[in-house]
Amino acid sequence: MIETKKLYCAYGDEEKHFVIEDLNLSIKKGSFTAILGHNGSGKSTLAKHFNAILLPESGKVYVNSMDTADEEMIYKIRQEAGMVFQNPDNQIVAAIVEDEVAFAPENMGVEPSEIRKRVNECLKIVNMTEFREAAPSRLSGGQKQRIAIAAVLAMEPECIILDEPTAMLDPMGRKEVIKTIKLLNKNKGMTVVLITHFMEEAAEADRVIVLDKGKVVMDDVPKRVFSDIEGIKSTGLDVPQVTELVQYLREQGIELPEDIITVDECVEKMILMLGK
Repeated sequence: MIETKKLYCAYGDEEKHFVIEDLNLSIKKGSFTAILGHNGSGKSTLAKHFNAILLPESGKVYVNSMDTADEEMIYKIRQEAGMVFQNPDNQIVAAIVEDEVAFAPENMGVEPSEIRKRVNECLKIVNMTEFREAAPSRLSGGQKQRIAIAAVLAMEPECIILDEPTAMLDPMGRKEVIKTIKLLNKNKGMTVVLITHFMEEAAEADRVIVLDKGKVVMDDVPKRVFSDIEGIKSTGLDVPQVTELVQYLREQGIELPEDIITVDECVEKMILMLGK
């Protein structure tokens, strides 16, 4: 779905500061990939390359085999790789929820009957149908973010890129948004790229990529990435809290698997252990 080849990105005119250096990545269709990194690691910059908001200093970025540097393909690329930003207030433009979801298809020239169908389907997917006539300004942060996701889905993209979509939300709002993302991936087969600094969110993905100084330093399934506690902490990140709990319990002599990374998995293993 997305491929980078020897990607470089730099800021500054006189003195170049490289945010991304010689980055080679391939993200498969239908996958759920989480990208982690401390502030300044290049993760948000990379996300903007996936949507052609930023173009390479050198190297190439391809979205569904389309070169992001090809100006004639920009419109098509942004249809196929929809972007959801950190602050939904910066993305929502309409005064009514259903108008917001219809906005992009209307600008794409989609037939009115098809627009109504997409609005209904997308609001249902994000569980916001009952709010279709509400004003977005009156919604909670998590609800606004789900509307922003619905608005992107209405373009019928093959891939959705989410740049720290839960950073401004409370725990309940984060839970709502991540649940929606997982449903899109599992039930709709949509390619999901999640930029996040919450380890518990990354643990839900199929693949975790860790960036440091614009380079990939870890790339594997979540269990293997988060089992390397020293490796993760050397990049300035933390492991999921449940992983640290399991490590502590193992040090106290409680026999739990060391690759537990989710709360549900920890509860399941402890119930099994206590039932012996």
